[in-house]
Amino acid sequence: MTVLVVSGTGTEVGKTVATAAVAAVAVADGRSVAVLKPAQTGLAPGERGDAEEAVRLSGAAAWHELARYPEPLAPATAARRAGLPPVRPADVAETAEKLAAEYDLVLVEGAGGLLVRLDDDGGTLADVAGLLSARVLVVAPAGLGTLNATELTARELGRRGLAPAGVLVGAWPARPDLAARCNVTDLPTVTGVPLVGAVPEGAGGWPPAAFRAGATKWLAPELGGTWRVGALTGTDE
Repeated sequence: MTVLVVSGTGTEVGKTVATAAVAAVAVADGRSVAVLKPAQTGLAPGERGDAEEAVRLSGAAAWHELARYPEPLAPATAARRAGLPPVRPADVAETAEKLAAEYDLVLVEGAGGLLVRLDDDGGTLADVAGLLSARVLVVAPAGLGTLNATELTARELGRRGLAPAGVLVGAWPARPDLAARCNVTDLPTVTGVPLVGAVPEGAGGWPPAAFRAGATKWLAPELGGTWRVGALTGTDE
């Protein structure tokens, strides 16, 4: 069973495009891929959700949601306010295992950060990863403040005995400022987790064909691509 959990260090850090990039590289390698979004918040029925968007960009085979809540809140809060059942970690793990029996790779995209509550019993994406014994890809922003949030996430993974798949910058700016340029060097040092790629800012708006062609250049060999940190720091020969 191959399941990869994709977590952000917070909201709006590029988890969906990161998930799509990993999926695109796997598809290009001939693997069948499913994307699972346990809880989609802030969208009405019929609107394209994160998992569907990841499939559109990547060409993955299938997407699944377990629940959708209309308000853009943490899943536990959104479920409570909507009067709908919450998503529980055991349900997510069970669905991921079933998908893994059918597809070569299952990507589980979280909502917000690692410890955002899925239910009022305190269930989180970290619990899902633990039930699945799955590695966790941490998606982080490029700019000021990312070192603290990413280190805290890495520490929590370590405390729980969960294996990180790496840190991926979810939106690398076309004109990175000083903080961003320093952060790509400092992130592996403060987290103890390798930097495994960077998705260009705005890539989610690219045509799918261009997105898929670019994906292998954004991910390091650990994730099936060819990217190197020197591509961001300007030290590649």
